[in-house]
Amino acid sequence: MAISFMATCHLKQPHTPEDKGRTVLSRYTGQAVRAVPIRVITVGKKRAEGVRLLVDEYKTKLKPYCSFEDSLVRSNPRNAQDVRAQVEDEEVGIMKLIGPDDWVVVLDERGRDVDSEQMAELLGDAGNSGASRISFCIGGAYGHGREVRKRANVTIRLSSMVLNHQIALVVLMEQLYRAWTILKGQNYHH
Repeated sequence: MAISFMATCHLKQPHTPEDKGRTVLSRYTGQAVRAVPIRVITVGKKRAEGVRLLVDEYKTKLKPYCSFEDSLVRSNPRNAQDVRAQVEDEEVGIMKLIGPDDWVVVLDERGRDVDSEQMAELLGDAGNSGASRISFCIGGAYGHGREVRKRANVTIRLSSMVLNHQIALVVLMEQLYRAWTILKGQNYHH
């Protein structure tokens, strides 16, 4: 699916000092955007209680904007000695959850930098692409396998630092909520 988000990442200039203190909005702000269901697929182990509480809080906050599903693919501890086998096993679990009409966003430290407004545009572009769902994929300790990376419509990073999958999940949830408030022109985003 060809979508405009790919082009906007290249064209958008970094914020200038004049932008400081000014609210920069997405090109979709105030427009009707099809609310595509969102699924976040995370590879990992049982979540810490604090992480679960934060994820639940953001699920509640996202309800007015879109349907949301959170899927956990267990990391494969029996293959812990063989990194390639572990990544391949995790990849099988991820690929089973991705539908043929999903618009897939892979989170990877080598992905494109996106700011909050670009995340809002990503949601808007996916909504206009005809996709049945947006699937955000957060990999395990050794990242994503080749098939998941090939299946991605776009690969982004939440930070230039490597993030634990639980921290990446919390940051992603907050950014999804922030993106929807940008799209709706609400005051959450400053």
